[in-house]
Amino acid sequence: MRHAQYARGATLVAAGDAAASRAEATAEKPRMSRIQRKNRALILEAGLEVFAQNGFRGATVDMIAQTAGLSKPNLLYYFRSKEEIYTTILADLLAEWLNPLRALNPDGVPLDELMGYVRRKLEMARDFPRESRLFATEVIQGAPHIQSVLTTQLRDLVQDQSDILSRWMDEGRIARMHPVHLIISIWALTQHYADFDAQVRAIVPETDPYPAAADHLALIFGRLLTPQP
Repeated sequence: MRHAQYARGATLVAAGDAAASRAEATAEKPRMSRIQRKNRALILEAGLEVFAQNGFRGATVDMIAQTAGLSKPNLLYYFRSKEEIYTTILADLLAEWLNPLRALNPDGVPLDELMGYVRRKLEMARDFPRESRLFATEVIQGAPHIQSVLTTQLRDLVQDQSDILSRWMDEGRIARMHPVHLIISIWALTQHYADFDAQVRAIVPETDPYPAAADHLALIFGRLLTPQP
């Protein structure tokens, strides 16, 4: 059939390929069973553990399969490669971490919205340290697997939320500053506690650092964001 298509000309080939692509794109994907959903979740959790311990280069499909308690062929039924597991984990992490930023209410009280965002980011650093460090390692290496996501979805979201911050500044409801760098500063001052957990706990070994960190960040950002009379 392929030879016949070529004989009828490149235009017909292109049309046939386009139709096939549309059919594939619109075809309804079969729903996963409960066991399939469970296995997929096991693979992603195992992948997170293996990548967090060994990095992308040091991890192997065999290591992930063993950690998940599945055979390698079974794992490859769900994911075609180590890279597909890795990029899925990173995409899921980024989506989860950006939810608090998406949740900023443009009609809310600006100081309450931003202080809530700082608090939620610190809580995520406390609750998901492996995820934070894995993402940080990827970005430090130049984000080779998620660069397209950073330059599209992430950049667009930051710009949209920066517009909200700029409006609040124009209305005199929060102090004026660069809105994008305000968001970056919140990331830096919260995710540090996950990415450099060993350093933080070496300095304050006798106690959980997060309650004091929450109070400290509330003080910093409360003063920074409050408009001056």
